[in-house]
Amino acid sequence: MASKRLIPLLDRVLVQRAEALTKTKGGIVLPEKAQSKVLEGTIVAVGPGARNSQTGQHVPLAVTVGEKVLLPEYGGTKVDLGDSKEYHLFREADILAKLE
Repeated sequence: MASKRLIPLLDRVLVQRAEALTKTKGGIVLPEKAQSKVLEGTIVAVGPGARNSQTGQHVPLAVTVGEKVLLPEYGGTKVDLGDSKEYHLFREADILAKLE
């Protein structure tokens, strides 16, 4: 878990990106430029949801903590929480799909 407690606001989601492959199945070490950008991640924290403009109630998010998701190649805000892991903040609408 992150060293600082971070709770996203509204419909934002904190995601930990998966690690890029640094070695092939055959044992060849890949240089940093040859590694493809990882488009998968795990949900670490979620906000309460966006507000309905008519009722003012929170609309619950479609994702929950611990789910694996497919992320866009670009986007999100990089967040440093003091540990060596890479975290990004995304809006729920930016997440492309859930992975099973």
